[in-house]
Amino acid sequence: MNSLKIGISGVRGVVGETFTPELAVGFAQAFGTYLDSGRMLVCRDTRSSGPMVRSAVLSGLLAAGCEVTDLGVCPTPSLQLAVPWLGAVGGISITAGHNPEPWNALKFVRADGLYLNPTQADELLDIFHQAEYAKATWERIPSRIDERDAVTHHLEALARAFDVEAVRARRPKVAVDCCNSSCALLSPRWLERLGCEVLAVNDDPTAPFPHTPEPRRQAMTQLRALVLAGRADVGFAHDADGERLGIVTEAGEILSEEATLPLAAEIELRRTPGTVVTNVSTSGALERVAARHGSSVVRTPVGQAFISEAMIETRAVLGGEGSGGVVVPRVQLTHDSAAAVGLFLEHFARTGERVSELAARLPRLSMLKHDAPVEPNRIHSLLQRLHEELEREGDVYDQTDGIKITCPDGWVHVRVSNTESLIRVIAEADTTARAQELLDWARDRLGK
Repeated sequence: MNSLKIGISGVRGVVGETFTPELAVGFAQAFGTYLDSGRMLVCRDTRSSGPMVRSAVLSGLLAAGCEVTDLGVCPTPSLQLAVPWLGAVGGISITAGHNPEPWNALKFVRADGLYLNPTQADELLDIFHQAEYAKATWERIPSRIDERDAVTHHLEALARAFDVEAVRARRPKVAVDCCNSSCALLSPRWLERLGCEVLAVNDDPTAPFPHTPEPRRQAMTQLRALVLAGRADVGFAHDADGERLGIVTEAGEILSEEATLPLAAEIELRRTPGTVVTNVSTSGALERVAARHGSSVVRTPVGQAFISEAMIETRAVLGGEGSGGVVVPRVQLTHDSAAAVGLFLEHFARTGERVSELAARLPRLSMLKHDAPVEPNRIHSLLQRLHEELEREGDVYDQTDGIKITCPDGWVHVRVSNTESLIRVIAEADTTARAQELLDWARDRLGK
């Protein structure tokens, strides 16, 4: 079931099973070939497989004639900011993000710091499958690898984007869970720069992940305890590579990862009404928040590349996904959990509003999620069977990404995961009972 996943979010798999050194070398050579060599940045998270994968990636890039700069352990958004800063043609982040520690992945970044779009990802995949790579001759292979500090550069960009002095004047007490990964090198420093009293947990990048590196409720119980014991004003949870953010209120309420983007929208749209971009799986609470502020929501397929491209097209004021990812354009056009932290703390400092008060303003909807493991060779046939059944019944549905059916009192979305061998089923309605009905309806038709 732990099949290799190749798609819009890069290439990922379980190390020692489908994700191998040979695979990493091949994709690194393919990426170097695709970008016609040039300077390439590399970073990783703290998974135990990271040094092995890093060595393979460096070998592939050097073999293709790339000039390589190693950023070491650092968040993916730090690399993305560093690519244009250092004049690189692209970068590879070695991280499986929210996936458990046995997984690892390569995420491919282009010259403007954004992920490859679908067309570019397909072109890279063609080069990989053809295995016709650029091969530097012995005298043209770079003999050294530079090292640079992308985290400090990221901190400077964050400090320019937010009202640091306003936060300093309030001196909030902030609890943070860094999941013993790359954000341990960024988030506490960012909070200290903001003048916060910092209560950090799981901030040792040499230690294993203390829990699944995904900021969902079940992974934030330790953070909740820290918030309550330390009487913190807010708690923040990071994933393994600094893209997703979970929130715990000062009262100890663990908010759903689906709440992060609507909360950010409530803040940003008060200041600057405009367009918010998200995917078709994200909570409909976002439309209700946007409507309060005379704003609109544009929806895309699931994947950061789609969000970034749509934000550029629509000149959006905010973007993100229901995973806890938030895009703050004044920092960069990709998910950045440290930027989201800045957005929240700046708002709380300027307004005096508590996190629980802001959360109370969100529409009360019920969302249920189900992940159905499916053998890779059966995934698309199951979805096709559902499509044919809906066609026979004459149902109207959205095919932006998988199949989404909207009813007057809710919706259900069925799609293939970008990151695992799963079919994801998400249902949302005004009541939990109705959301469960919609979820069960979809599961029954899938036999899952």
